[in-house]
Amino acid sequence: MMKKPGLTKINNIEKSLQSAEEHCQRNGSKLTKKRRQILSILLGADRAISAYELIELFNDQFEHKPPAMSVYRILDYLVSFDLIHKVNAANKFIACTQIHNMENHGATQLLFCQQCQQVQETPLNTTVYEGLLDEIKKSGNQLCSQQIEFTCICNACLENSQSYTKSISA
Repeated sequence: MMKKPGLTKINNIEKSLQSAEEHCQRNGSKLTKKRRQILSILLGADRAISAYELIELFNDQFEHKPPAMSVYRILDYLVSFDLIHKVNAANKFIACTQIHNMENHGATQLLFCQQCQQVQETPLNTTVYEGLLDEIKKSGNQLCSQQIEFTCICNACLENSQSYTKSISA
């Protein structure tokens, strides 16, 4: 059984929610109460979480279990406004760490640890991104997302697995 998400590295959730509201307003939309609640859960998560985990966390925090379809619509909305990222490799979601700087939000690489479900979001080097865009265009395709995912094993999990391997072989 997976542990429930804990606190994340996003320090000021309220400030992030305010930035998200302003971003939505600048783009002619609104961060509704339920969207705000879903985003606040994702901002407080320490790892990528699935829609169904999100429903359970919503129920724990707000004593209401929203229908799955509503949650998926809200997640789609938040993804479309770049406020969250969908980790396609695991069908899970994380809050964007760049909410305070959406005007400069460019291409992103997500480093997804397949063991602990942690996701590290880092900006993609502009030169690398432009090279990838050129290759995509040359191949006759058009980019649909400025997000690149890498499935990894984080250093903490790698160290833990090496320590475990050493202890059983001793």
